[in-house]
Amino acid sequence: MQYRKIGNTDIEVSAVGFGVWTVSTTWWGLGDEDYGVSLLRQAYDLGITFFDTADTYSNGAGETILAKAFGDMRDKITIATKFGYDFYNNTGDRTGHQELPQDFSPKFVRFAVEQSLQRLGTDYIDMYQMHNPRMSAIASDELFAALEDMKREGKIRTYGAALGPAIGWEEEGHAVMQERSIDVLQMIYNLFEQDPGRNLLSTAEAEGIGVLVRVPHSSGLLEGKYTEETTFSENDHRSHRQREWLTEGLKKLEKISFLTEGTGRTIGQAAIQFVLASPAIASVLPNIYNPDQLKEFAEASDTPPLTSEELARLADLYDNRFYLDETPVDARTSGQ
Repeated sequence: MQYRKIGNTDIEVSAVGFGVWTVSTTWWGLGDEDYGVSLLRQAYDLGITFFDTADTYSNGAGETILAKAFGDMRDKITIATKFGYDFYNNTGDRTGHQELPQDFSPKFVRFAVEQSLQRLGTDYIDMYQMHNPRMSAIASDELFAALEDMKREGKIRTYGAALGPAIGWEEEGHAVMQERSIDVLQMIYNLFEQDPGRNLLSTAEAEGIGVLVRVPHSSGLLEGKYTEETTFSENDHRSHRQREWLTEGLKKLEKISFLTEGTGRTIGQAAIQFVLASPAIASVLPNIYNPDQLKEFAEASDTPPLTSEELARLADLYDNRFYLDETPVDARTSGQ
């Protein structure tokens, strides 16, 4: 496993991290907490020391599961969590992935951080991220004053923003990096879905901000496991997508077989190495939901990095839409 620092901070993260949403929500067909705890502990044994979660994942379960997995080894792991969704006062049924109301008021954020600290079983959070902030939150001087206060108090080591819920949010990303003193930005970025990530990475590098990348495998397409016959269970969020998402993705996958032929990498590992090729990126957060996949992804940072020739070839394929004739399927469906 390789390790990197978050921007200009002294916070160290494993180059491959663990996005806790797969083991704390039901969006990936999982629902067994003991299985999730086991998978998290296996991740640590493989060198993964960075775990990214959110207070809203299953109304707090995304944080309590980390306490159950690592309660006696807090000093050995790095934790990022998120805030901003008010699931405390909005307890009704949610339809699909319908967003909850947000609250970025200093009073609510103060309340939320104390709840997260309690659930995590810790007295500090390494990275505290605004969860899918809109421009109104980014423009709030009061919010950032409160975050600075919590940093001085030692409740959080640093703070930043996680863009979403889907691909995009370029305006918000540039604004929060250029107008606020954040150290970390999280976004969706992968070999098949590079925009607006490429522009955001340029700003992050210029501003000295560490980037966390989720969905590096384009929601599974770049794992190399799917065929045109693949189906997803009803409680797997991918079952609600248009079928073209899968069929077009498989056609693109055929174009990048050169990333695995004689290279010592699987396609899933190559997808991670593609993301890690950017100097601004601190950690990749693949969607992990079984032990074999966990081992494959954890070993990715130790496989050969992509060469300049491979990266140039990928850039040409992307800029030419992988030579597909079909109209692109709207990519704004990958989310977290």
